[in-house]
Amino acid sequence: MAEPCPKCGYAEAETDTCPRCRVSISKYRLYLESGIYHASLGKGVRVPRTRPAPTSSPSRAQVTLPGAPFRPGGPPTPGPTLPGPGAAGGQVRQLSFHGSGGSLFGIQVVNMLLTVVTLGIYNFWGRVRVRRYLLSETEFEGDRFAYHGTGKELLIGFLKAVAVFGIPVLFLNFLPGLLRGGAAITVVSTLLLYGLILVFIPVAIVGALRYRLSRTSWRGIRLSLRSPTLEFVKLFVIGSVLTVVTLGFYSPFFAARRYGFLVSHAYFGNRKFDFDGQGRDLFRSYLLALLLTLPTFGLCWFWYLAKKQNYLLDHTSLGGARFRAAFTGGGLFLLFLTNMLLVIVTLSLAAAWVVVRTIRFTFEYVTLEGPLDLAAIVQEAQAAPVTGEGLAGFLDTDLDVG
Repeated sequence: MAEPCPKCGYAEAETDTCPRCRVSISKYRLYLESGIYHASLGKGVRVPRTRPAPTSSPSRAQVTLPGAPFRPGGPPTPGPTLPGPGAAGGQVRQLSFHGSGGSLFGIQVVNMLLTVVTLGIYNFWGRVRVRRYLLSETEFEGDRFAYHGTGKELLIGFLKAVAVFGIPVLFLNFLPGLLRGGAAITVVSTLLLYGLILVFIPVAIVGALRYRLSRTSWRGIRLSLRSPTLEFVKLFVIGSVLTVVTLGFYSPFFAARRYGFLVSHAYFGNRKFDFDGQGRDLFRSYLLALLLTLPTFGLCWFWYLAKKQNYLLDHTSLGGARFRAAFTGGGLFLLFLTNMLLVIVTLSLAAAWVVVRTIRFTFEYVTLEGPLDLAAIVQEAQAAPVTGEGLAGFLDTDLDVG
């Protein structure tokens, strides 16, 4: 029985050369086991790149053994490594982004012109072009991500969302007038309307995230979300009600539960993501931010946001590897300030550059540390409907799961 290609996961590689990615399977497997580079791995194959941790951070440091070869005129070649205290297996991986604001701006200009000419219909294909560009410029371990969604799928999802959500909303809006009822009818229809929105927001979040992950791949292996929508709706509705009833004090617990639910049901191929954080660990920082809101004119929330994002990512893992984040409140504030100035001064023409610099900022401060057997991750087919994607756009919700 043919073994799957360790690089792209192609399951029918009957010879030593994978027909899909042209990698030499035996040499690539040897590389993964030994970390030794072979120049003849295959045409166009890029060697996975690992980023050594800063030596100033002992918790993430790799310990280089004596005897590492030295290359004149260049940095010393890393020798065998021992895992540092915070990086079991000595592996520190990081995403990198190669796109440019100019290229994205060109795509957005064409999208805008075609959207105007087609009376808005091209907007769905334009969003696909942007996502495809951003993922194709995102690199991990020497290979780029790919986006497989289509404009037709987004259009169909939008039409389904209108049918499922738009019609009931219109009906509830016109119900008091149709019945010519008094205040009681208006109150009942308003409550039903808000209840409907409260239910459909989590449906849209799950559906959109499920769709986007299912259309994203790396080395031919797709991501997926396998969460039951009804359970997330219950979590979201209860969390929203508790947040309102407690005047916002349940917010950090709700954020951690919401993030943890979605992450714990996400997969990369056959490998599951996990989350082991607790909302109570964020509660003290949340209270401090509340107290400092007035004295700091609200700027303290940048430091709370950094604390929250670092905590959520630090408690997220994939296999034996764990994500690490090192955002700072000052860094987030500076990013927000400069992005806002760029948008205001250029009348939004610099929006593409804002997107690019935000992605690079994020990737700079997030790493994946510890052992991760990429060769053991294989593709598992997961179909995803597109209705949730349409609902997300219709409700103007985003994928902020934090």
